[in-house]
Amino acid sequence: MASHKSPTTRRYTPEFKERAVRLVMQLREELGRDHGTIQRIAEQLGCGVESLRTWVKQSDIDAGAKPGVTTADAARIRELEQENRELKRANAILKSASVFFAAELDRPQR
Repeated sequence: MASHKSPTTRRYTPEFKERAVRLVMQLREELGRDHGTIQRIAEQLGCGVESLRTWVKQSDIDAGAKPGVTTADAARIRELEQENRELKRANAILKSASVFFAAELDRPQR
């Protein structure tokens, strides 16, 4: 019977990610090139190449070296989207209440 191994999702600490990115940056500086640095560090640390590539890319964006949405901007966007959902929900409740009370006011009094 062949065993099928499904990919697992590993969580890395922010400290681990920062260290990994720092090592990539140091190796880039030492070698004077980008090619192969991410794969080399990923193998040394035992993390996924694509995960490390994503962390390095985000670090470059946060440092202003590459265009994109910074981590701080992404967090702010998430906060604003959450606030927007809450306001829409509150607005829907208020609309329902105003319809209800308008109907009550239109009802003839005894």
